[in-house]
Amino acid sequence: MRVLSGVQPSGKLHLGNYFGAMKQHIEGQLEHESFIFIANYHALTTIQDPDRLRALTLDVALDYLALGLDPDKACLFRQSDVPEVTELAWILSTVTGKGLLERAVSYKDKIAKGLSPSMGLFSYPILQAADILIYRSDAVPVGKDQVQHIEMTADMAGYFNNTYGCDVFVIPKPKLNEAAVVPGIDGEKMSKSYGNSIDLFDEPKPAKKRIMSIKTDSTPVEDPKDPDACNVFALLRLFTSAEETEEWAARYRKGGMGYGDAKKRVAELFEENFGPARERRKQLADDPDYVEDALASAGRKARGLAQEVMEDVRRACGIIIAQ
Repeated sequence: MRVLSGVQPSGKLHLGNYFGAMKQHIEGQLEHESFIFIANYHALTTIQDPDRLRALTLDVALDYLALGLDPDKACLFRQSDVPEVTELAWILSTVTGKGLLERAVSYKDKIAKGLSPSMGLFSYPILQAADILIYRSDAVPVGKDQVQHIEMTADMAGYFNNTYGCDVFVIPKPKLNEAAVVPGIDGEKMSKSYGNSIDLFDEPKPAKKRIMSIKTDSTPVEDPKDPDACNVFALLRLFTSAEETEEWAARYRKGGMGYGDAKKRVAELFEENFGPARERRKQLADDPDYVEDALASAGRKARGLAQEVMEDVRRACGIIIAQ
């Protein structure tokens, strides 16, 4: 089974990225044919600084490699190394109705948060569909809040196949992740755009400071607390075993425990999980040629597949290009 995932280089990656997607991506390299692209075309909706975009693109590669992604087992590449994806996005836009895009929940959420309503942001699902369809991906790992994008991709594949009486595209399916939504320090979904994230490779002191600032209610220390309504517990359970999770839940319900105790445990677990990877990342950053070679090699592999698919797409709709 071919599984495709993408991540935007629009800021430092954080716990939401890791538990919402990256962890599954890295584990999946042993189970599936994994394609993971760094979505630098998508990032143009929020970043128009070329030096920053280049730096953030490299950061994503370093993060994945430091966390255990093996270039010999998974295909980690830049979206821009496969320019055919933008050609496919245009072709899909010619068979996709405006009404489908207007129903995109993520677009409405981003506009509500103050992002500029550019055409790039509005048509984001079309480029995302092209990313998925151009490699004939069977499945896409996502949280529940991203399922709509996969459904829209399936719709667009159907529109094209029906319009041209063909079966060029594989209809992808979402591969649901158990950790659908990771809360930020303010209780909202953790997001680079919202400024509420805990970055993966922060040094111990600033990471702990962010964790200790997680928003909680004003329930007194001595009173029982509801773990299922607590932002700190929502993060804690992502790190802990089932046994330890239940122990913390019992402490919440019993009372006599402040939220600070749970925050300190999250800080400890954060360092245990990401401290070693932080050191590996520093070593990789000192070997940029290795990182570039890994990205370029994967990009060539991905582009070879994309070119095969685009030949079928062009043939289906009558597009001719010089050989």
